[in-house]
Amino acid sequence: MYFRSPGNGTSYPFDARYINRTWRPVPRNLTEGEPFMDKTMKNRTAILLFMLPACILFIGIIIIPICMSAYYSLLDWDGITTPIFVGVKNYITIFTKVTIGFPGAVRNAFLFAGLSLFIQLPVSLALALTLAKGIKGEKLYTALFFVPVIISTTVIGQLWLKIYNPEYGIVNSFLRAVGLGEYTKTWLGDSNTALLAVFIPILWQYVGYHMLLMYTGIKSQPTDLREAAMIDGASNWQISRYVTIPLLKPVLRVCVIFAVTGSLKVFDLIYVLTNGGPAHASEVPATIMIKQLFDRNNYGVGSAIAVFIVLLCFFFAIVIKKVFRTEVD
Repeated sequence: MYFRSPGNGTSYPFDARYINRTWRPVPRNLTEGEPFMDKTMKNRTAILLFMLPACILFIGIIIIPICMSAYYSLLDWDGITTPIFVGVKNYITIFTKVTIGFPGAVRNAFLFAGLSLFIQLPVSLALALTLAKGIKGEKLYTALFFVPVIISTTVIGQLWLKIYNPEYGIVNSFLRAVGLGEYTKTWLGDSNTALLAVFIPILWQYVGYHMLLMYTGIKSQPTDLREAAMIDGASNWQISRYVTIPLLKPVLRVCVIFAVTGSLKVFDLIYVLTNGGPAHASEVPATIMIKQLFDRNNYGVGSAIAVFIVLLCFFFAIVIKKVFRTEVD
């Protein structure tokens, strides 16, 4: 359909986008045919060219190292001499050789995953729900809770080493000040308390990370549903329970996946605080992997542990995704 310019009588293609607007001619090449981006998205060659850099990085940084670790896990190799193919022997060794202590490390990782699910995430959710109500200083509190996430893990570890110091640490000093000196301990040097003492800083450090994800998810929700619930007389708890949290399900799924997989591959803060000690009390799979690879040059066993960690993370990520399946999926 064409219309004629009132000025010079030239005909132009009709475009409904310009009704009730100041008249101006619409060039034929912008109204006829598909837009440029639509054509590009249907062009497989263009899509492949756009994806190529990311694919190269992903394959080089993720896929190739995993495949190499899987290959090394089938060898008896110290990194220098000629490797010997031993099949799945290394996988059997990590679960049967007592001196490695791998089953206990896996148990500690599962314990940490449980603490993350039932302590870290509920605390993060409570903070996110509180901040999302628009309390005074909302932005300041959000930034403060996120500060531990951006601080170097080594700095966090040194901070908590000072807190747990048996002589001048805050924990023992507080116990002495309130008359509970008999409960002072060498928190990181006692096999009965080392594991919990290591887990507390890790839980504390990433509360702000999950809180920010949940806070952002709550802020992105439409407000009309909560307003309708308030008009119907729902309390704050009922609004959170029946409106906010169900709408937050996709974000909660991401947080659960991050919390569980992060617990299974945790390493850095444990390495700084105890290095898996004392007497393997705070070992996790990653610390044993590092010791086998770099301390004992046992690349076969260390690679087998690495592959086990990857497979375990993939398995739980898939299971959690199915458990938290939403209507959108």
